[in-house]
Amino acid sequence: MNNTPESNFAALGLNLPPAPKPVGVYKPLLIVDKRWVYVSGHGTVQDDGTLIIGRIGKDMDAEKGKLAARQVGLAILSTLKANLGSLNRVKRVIKVLGMVNCTDDFEKHPFIINGCSELFAKVWGEENGIGVRSAVGMGTLPDNIPVEIEAMFELEEK
Repeated sequence: MNNTPESNFAALGLNLPPAPKPVGVYKPLLIVDKRWVYVSGHGTVQDDGTLIIGRIGKDMDAEKGKLAARQVGLAILSTLKANLGSLNRVKRVIKVLGMVNCTDDFEKHPFIINGCSELFAKVWGEENGIGVRSAVGMGTLPDNIPVEIEAMFELEEK
């Protein structure tokens, strides 16, 4: 039996938080040329709609930061599902840009963003779930969230 992104996600036993609503002048997701899906920066929305708050290296350690990045990945999946109807419409991950709200001396940005990248690899498999990526440190992020991530995906051809 072929594993699908939907069945792979179900096997993880994780919940999708509510798809975040824009709090500014932007679209949460944009489809270009019926092939590319750009997802705006997402934060740490939890199942109850609240945000994980804190600065990595000050308010939380790297392990909790990595879990926060996974939560951002779940928020991105929620937006994809809400707008596309199914995760199965996504063929592969193209690019992930991860921004880490951390102290000046924190240097493990890639470790933090692995929380999201590992989730995507489990949903779409290693071949299609791992794309190119950047992981950078920031002096601050909106509402003092620890992680913000934006991503680009390729859609399955119809």
